[in-house]
Amino acid sequence: MNMSQLFTAFLTRFPAGAAILYAGVVMVFAITAWTTVAEILQRREAVAATAATLSQLEGRSPAVSRGRGKDADTVATGSPLLDGATVTVGGANLLQRVASSITRLGGNILYTQVDLDGPQAKDGFVSVTVNCEVEQPALQQLLYDLEAGMPFLFIDQLVAQGPAAPAVTPEGKLRVVISVSGQWQGSK
Repeated sequence: MNMSQLFTAFLTRFPAGAAILYAGVVMVFAITAWTTVAEILQRREAVAATAATLSQLEGRSPAVSRGRGKDADTVATGSPLLDGATVTVGGANLLQRVASSITRLGGNILYTQVDLDGPQAKDGFVSVTVNCEVEQPALQQLLYDLEAGMPFLFIDQLVAQGPAAPAVTPEGKLRVVISVSGQWQGSK
């Protein structure tokens, strides 16, 4: 007697065993189908989220999650170069732009330095070094605000330090030294 005949004889002898075996096989197929459908739906959601991120990065969709309104302009407007009749006024405009970004995000400015004669001064670049305190979540928003707006600003150096002792700086504040540069357009 071979194996299939032995199995058939067993199932005909015990019909309850055959019913239990049949129910078990149907449950295995049902579970397999359910997990497959669930995985397909999960992948579909991931593709939709990736497509939404891609369209936002390509500029087709406004960035509502970044604190902008639905009707906000996603294209930066203004001159890409620092305005000012002299390089000193251009440096003051750069300092004002950086300081306003820091204070708007709730930061405190401790020290500022404008460098008009830096290594890139011959190319028309003006640099500002700011020592400030900002909250940790606001640091990323600060960097985005500085680099995404007009005029074009470049972050040359960033040093962030957490509080050495919690009593020295307010809770959650980082001490940040940031060096930002922008190109001055020159006198008109």
